Amino acid sequence: MTKIENEIFKIKNMIYLIRDHKVMLDSDLALLYGVETKVLNQQVKRNLKRFPPDFMFQLTSEEFNILKSQIASSKFGSGGKQKLPLVFTENGVAMLSGILNSDRAINVNISIMRIFTKLRSFHALETNLSGEVKELKENSNKLFKAIFERLDSIEDDLIPKLPNQRKKIGINANE
Repeated sequence: MTKIENEIFKIKNMIYLIRDHKVMLDSDLALLYGVETKVLNQQVKRNLKRFPPDFMFQLTSEEFNILKSQIASSKFGSGGKQKLPLVFTENGVAMLSGILNSDRAINVNISIMRIFTKLRSFHALETNLSGEVKELKENSNKLFKAIFERLDSIEDDLIPKLPNQRKKIGINANE
C-alpha cells in the first residue's frame, strides 16, 4: 500500500455515521491537521457563525458512548476528553479550511473532500446497482412464470385426458 493509499484508508476509518450524517470527530481532524484538539475547538468557537448545526454539532453522552463502544482504540482512554466531542459534516470540514490556514490544513482538507466525494459516488453507484438488481429479479420472476405456464400447457397437450366416467374397480356391496 502506497503512502497516499494508507492516508486515504486512515481518513476513511475516521468517518462515522451519526444522526444520518457522515461526520468526523474533532480529535481526528486535529490529529490530521497537526494541532491539538483544544486549539481546533478554540478556532471553531471564535468562528461559530461559520458552523451551523448541519456543519457541526456536539455529540450527546449516549452517542459518545455508542461511538466509544464501536471504536476498538484507546483514543478515548482515561484522562482524555473533559467535554463531549464536536463532530463535523462534510460542509463543516470544508469550513475548517477557512479558519485553519496552514498548508497542512489545506492539503488535508483537499484529501478529506476527495474522500467524501468518493463515498458519495459509491453510495450513488450502490443505489443504482440495487435498483438494477431489483428490476432484474422482477423480470426473472415474470420470465419464470411465463416458462412454467407454457410447460403446464405443453404437459396438458401431451398427457391423454382420462374420461370423466370411469368404471369403478372393486366390489360394490349393494350389487
